[in-house]
Amino acid sequence: MESWNIFRAFLLLENLVMCVFRCFLGSNGPQRFCIEKVGKETWLPRSHTCFNRLDLPPYKSYEQLAEKLTLAIEETEGFGQE
Repeated sequence: MESWNIFRAFLLLENLVMCVFRCFLGSNGPQRFCIEKVGKETWLPRSHTCFNRLDLPPYKSYEQLAEKLTLAIEETEGFGQE
């Protein structure tokens, strides 16, 4: 991805984190938020709110990232939570 698209992707993810992942307390105290690279670019992202983690496939463009995140949030039940 070009640097401008990386910045746009960062802003998109930052907004997602602020809306979906707040400061969750686990059994060992506050859980840090992390993004894990998993799967294939055809997969949707998955959230693990209990672990404060977002599984994000290796998308090739900002547009693909935005499309898959939007689809996961708006068109699936529970945003793939486990």
